[in-house]
Amino acid sequence: MSGFVEYEQLYPLKFAPVYMERIWGGNQMAECLNRVLPEHTSPIGEAWEISDRPEADSVVTNGALAGKSLGELVKYYGKRLLGDDCREVGRFPLLVKIIDAGERLSLQVHPDSSACRELGEGAEPKTEMWYVISARPGAKILAGLSEKATRHHLRELITSPDVENLLQVYPSQPGDAYYIPSGTLHAIGAGNLILEVQQNSDTTYRISDWGRVDSNGKSRELHVEKGIKSVNFMNRKSPRIAGVVDKVRRNRKYDVVSLCPYFTVSDLRLVESRMDDTKSKSFHLLSGINSRFKVVCANGAGETVECGETVLVPAAVGSYRIEPMNDGNECVIVKTAL
Repeated sequence: MSGFVEYEQLYPLKFAPVYMERIWGGNQMAECLNRVLPEHTSPIGEAWEISDRPEADSVVTNGALAGKSLGELVKYYGKRLLGDDCREVGRFPLLVKIIDAGERLSLQVHPDSSACRELGEGAEPKTEMWYVISARPGAKILAGLSEKATRHHLRELITSPDVENLLQVYPSQPGDAYYIPSGTLHAIGAGNLILEVQQNSDTTYRISDWGRVDSNGKSRELHVEKGIKSVNFMNRKSPRIAGVVDKVRRNRKYDVVSLCPYFTVSDLRLVESRMDDTKSKSFHLLSGINSRFKVVCANGAGETVECGETVLVPAAVGSYRIEPMNDGNECVIVKTAL
């Protein structure tokens, strides 16, 4: 096929974000990440940064592969792109988004594999992770059932603001992360700017939209019965992974999600260059949180990554170097792999 490079020449890949208008969208992508957003009639709530889906197939913006879609790259390179640890090579296994919540999102749940089999209709399981990039004063995260919440309580309070009392509620802090396995009832509160890493699925069941209506007075569709069937009432674990408090003086790596079967996530705190290696096992996704950085491969290819951007390092790249561009100050990068 024309327009592709040999796998030895693969390099760090950047993609054009796909912006999604949402009724609850905000303005922190512009304010905090200096994004120039496209014209829109409703608020922009999501930027799909890495996506291999029919409704949003990410397109490469840099290098010899510019103009190619992520779906095309997966089909052509297979495990050279994805890595030997990737069990299925039909499509890119993860979806990476930036969530900009001007208002709180709906109270929702994503089904697990068992619920998907029961519910059918093309439902796909979704486990996800949130990393808080920025949070306005008073911003909250609502995730996971409280100790006393029951199925009966949920049905009873579903149309009441008091349904919030059935959830674990946390003050939102930049650097904190939340692990949201499928089956977890959750809502992202207003004022949050979040990096979201998830399974490649877009199945969401809204249980409540807090009485919200659009400019025409119309409310969004709810999926109460499917949602309640999808909630894992056995899981009462805290989803919060506390962020690093102190500033590092040397390079440090903190595990954020390590026991998930679908992805691993690390919080890199860098003050100088760091070597890494895909070892052909998995692609690496590197997301800039607070500053620019550069990725330089052993084959000489390099790419500068802006704050808020995610770069895809193909599995075939092997050894590469991350160079912070923050004048010796701490450079925060979220790294995702399989």
